[in-house]
Amino acid sequence: MSRHRTYSTTFKRQVVQEYLASETLHALGKRHDLARNLIRVWLQKHQAGALDEEAVAADMVQEFEARIDALERLVGKQAMELEFLKGALKNAHRARSGSTSVITGPTVSPSQKDAS
Repeated sequence: MSRHRTYSTTFKRQVVQEYLASETLHALGKRHDLARNLIRVWLQKHQAGALDEEAVAADMVQEFEARIDALERLVGKQAMELEFLKGALKNAHRARSGSTSVITGPTVSPSQKDAS
């Protein structure tokens, strides 16, 4: 399944300006790998005023909001990892009073009954 490509408003305006400077639809489509009908749609939007500076600003806001969302997700993930590692560090540094062995385990402290 093909994925739709998205283009910035600045790029759309550039292509429209090239067309208005007597470039043919076929040449523009070939050079930028665009469908001629897409260029026609952009031309209609330009004539309607949809590709003006406000539209460029709206595109930038959307891009920035998407970037902020991605960064917030990354910060949340890293905060969870940090809390996990802090917990692991607390458990790893327990003070041990006696020597331990992998085979026998920790040494047994004498009970009150054995001490008398």
